[in-house]
Amino acid sequence: MATTNPIQFIQQVRAEVSKVVWPTRREVLLTTVMVFIMAALTAVFFALVDLSIREGLKLVLGMFS
Repeated sequence: MATTNPIQFIQQVRAEVSKVVWPTRREVLLTTVMVFIMAALTAVFFALVDLSIREGLKLVLGMFS
């Protein structure tokens, strides 16, 4: 593998970074809100699943006691 001197490396890094398309403030805000909404929905879903499993186990175990 060929070695690159530090100046060429820095030039290559700057060229690659200039190709990056950064999101706008609105896009960041929108995706952040979407993540919080999806996290809340996921938490509610798993809370309901946990509650139903717990009640089911109480019902099954209550039949044997």
